[in-house]
Amino acid sequence: MHAGTIVLLLLAAVAAGWVDAVVGGGGLLQLPVLILAGLSPVQALATNKSAAIFGTASAAVTYVRGTKLDRAVALPAGLLAVVFAGVGAASAALLDASMLKPLVMVVLLAVAAFVTFRPAFGRLPHPHLRTTARVVGAVLVAGVGIAFYDGIVGPGTGTFLLIAFTSLLGMDFVHASATAKVINTGTNLGALIVFGSQGHVMWALGLCMAVCNIIGAQLGVRMALRRGAGFVRVVLLCVVAALVLKLGYDQFA
Repeated sequence: MHAGTIVLLLLAAVAAGWVDAVVGGGGLLQLPVLILAGLSPVQALATNKSAAIFGTASAAVTYVRGTKLDRAVALPAGLLAVVFAGVGAASAALLDASMLKPLVMVVLLAVAAFVTFRPAFGRLPHPHLRTTARVVGAVLVAGVGIAFYDGIVGPGTGTFLLIAFTSLLGMDFVHASATAKVINTGTNLGALIVFGSQGHVMWALGLCMAVCNIIGAQLGVRMALRRGAGFVRVVLLCVVAALVLKLGYDQFA
């Protein structure tokens, strides 16, 4: 692998760590660069997980230190996420992930419209929405549905988690992002266990990118905590737009 390609991969890992820490979606940056570097799609997905898990875990630790974590949601959903992301990763070779992309695009467009036309959404917490039924629903949506998606497709997982916690439980964007990082660490772990056991992970490359991913994640989480929910909202809209364009290109190009 050429030195220029390695530099590009490391820079992409820093940027991906930053995006992941703020709203999720760092795979948008890492996955295409890994494929351009010559990795097969499954190797790229697997190696992306080996880098992302370190950045996401480091962001989760920093969020927990800087804000209050909803442990009643984060812990059970995180444990479920390890299992169901692993199931998704094991199913990646059996299911046609492209079948999910049109549905994901529709959901993302609905999310973009909702966040755009409700500027107050996610800026302030709405604790009255946090009922027992909604907590159970959020745990299942995050730990089962979104985790499975992360294992089989990947990009946008952190963004979906952020929206789920904001809309279902009335969290503000910063606290939702903090909770999302814990579950996203679980999804990365579950998928990585499966991909690693199948021999798809390029470990040396993944660990080098992990260092850069941690650097980006720490910059991102500190910026999110300092600038607040308004800043996270703007980044969220940018990432959602990028996700729609990426999935649309994959589907129709």
